[in-house]
Amino acid sequence: MKTMPLLLTSLGTLVVDHEPIVSLRASDASGSFGILPGHADFLTALDIGVVSWRYADGREKYCAVRRGVLSVAGGEVSVATRDAILDDNLEHLEQTALGAFRARDDAERHARTDSAQLELKALRELMRYLQPAHGGNPP
Repeated sequence: MKTMPLLLTSLGTLVVDHEPIVSLRASDASGSFGILPGHADFLTALDIGVVSWRYADGREKYCAVRRGVLSVAGGEVSVATRDAILDDNLEHLEQTALGAFRARDDAERHARTDSAQLELKALRELMRYLQPAHGGNPP
């Protein structure tokens, strides 16, 4: 049975180190897809989801990922992600890790929004201060 090496990293940490697998499933913005040995070179951005793969002996492994990039190059499958949680139990991953990843993404999105609003408020105050009524000079 043909295999392909899988390399999975999370912020520089090696999660899966070139383990030989026979298939991989993941999803991107266009939907779910599969990779088999001999797949053409490929590059896609991953969102929050589960990457699963199968070994030659039939075992399956799952990894919840929080965004990332999946590439197939020269027969090797590589996944680089911000966060990765490995598990043998898909249901457990879906109930715990994916919810936590979504909550973290929401918190980061709110923090970015708050920061942008604060920056805009500071810029408005600066523009108001520099209006011609002030003559461009401090009062």
